[in-house]
Amino acid sequence: MAITVFPAIDLHGGQVVRLAEGDMARATVYGDDAAHQARLFADAGAAWLHVVDLDAAFAGEARNAAAVEAIVAAFPGRVQLGGGIRDRAAIDRWLALGVARVVIGTAALEQPELVREAARSLPGRIVVAVDAKDGLVATRGWASVSDVPAAELAERFADAGVAALLFTDVGRDGLLKGCNVRATVALARATSLPVIASGGVAGLADIADLARHASEGIEGVVTGRALYDGRLDLADALRIAAR
Repeated sequence: MAITVFPAIDLHGGQVVRLAEGDMARATVYGDDAAHQARLFADAGAAWLHVVDLDAAFAGEARNAAAVEAIVAAFPGRVQLGGGIRDRAAIDRWLALGVARVVIGTAALEQPELVREAARSLPGRIVVAVDAKDGLVATRGWASVSDVPAAELAERFADAGVAALLFTDVGRDGLLKGCNVRATVALARATSLPVIASGGVAGLADIADLARHASEGIEGVVTGRALYDGRLDLADALRIAAR
């Protein structure tokens, strides 16, 4: 079974950046033309993009709308967007602008009924972010850590009709330490929902390892810094993921 590779475009002040462990003070800038980056990923064969409005993740309101719109216009595939989406108006606005799926994290913990209602009325369009620090759910741009275990949050939405769970090991994100495959697969085995892995992808070995667990509920993998640093070739990753 194949899995989907989601190349990531993280936005801060309109620029394409990558953070280390979600720390804005540890941002590396990779360019100022997000639409151009989207086209490069499309040229390499990507069918999906994973886009994050980092400023909105911290502030709770869209700060990179122009860049997101430019990405949607430039990318021929589908765009999955997260960051600060915490009310129905924001969900509807992004979907109306052409985003295929929205990723909801903070609101999933703090306003679960909002997510449930959106998932019911918008089938296939809502992804729940399960961001974990030492196994506990982190919110508000990972600046706050709750006392809710990641698996418990996932279980709360098992029957809600969400499209997938996006699981991120915050302690590995942007550090090229390798994806936490064990924790990701454990979550997939514990829920009936498809799981997308994120955080720490270092190279083709991570893609291959996750792809081996596709039958256990792994839907895809998000990768960012490894692509930008040249450690991972997107075309190669797509080929491995499709086996």
